[in-house]
Amino acid sequence: MEKFVNQPLKPRSFFTVSLSVLLATFATALGAQSAEAAKPMALRTIMERLGRDMQVVTGAISKEDWPLVAELAPRIAKHAEPPMSEKMRILAWLGAGAGKFRGLDGQVHDAATAMGEAAKRSDGQAVIAAFSKTQQSCLACHQSYRRSFVEKFYGSR
Repeated sequence: MEKFVNQPLKPRSFFTVSLSVLLATFATALGAQSAEAAKPMALRTIMERLGRDMQVVTGAISKEDWPLVAELAPRIAKHAEPPMSEKMRILAWLGAGAGKFRGLDGQVHDAATAMGEAAKRSDGQAVIAAFSKTQQSCLACHQSYRRSFVEKFYGSR
């Protein structure tokens, strides 16, 4: 064993060891990147919460529970936003489409706000009309962006 430790490393062996270390480091970095890419983004959690809130609103409308609609509407209108670093990644991906994306988000905000105001007045027809506009804006955004977003940030799942 002492002979092995005391022998100088030949240039070719040194190159092989160095290359092995470099490849191992690179492979580890790639693994970390793919793990990061697979990690759910904050936007997914935000969308899941919006989905749950919209489902509860649907149930509340069917029961004419206007106070519950009035409570949930502002949460939908003023939903959370992803952290700034994630928002910057998303906006960079959207590029020229960022304005349309923001416009659809603004439509959701306005329709959900109108839904809450109508619920405070117990105006069921206006609640349903505003809920429909909210859903239409959500659908327009999902149809425009969801598939390519998932492919970009989560791979082909």
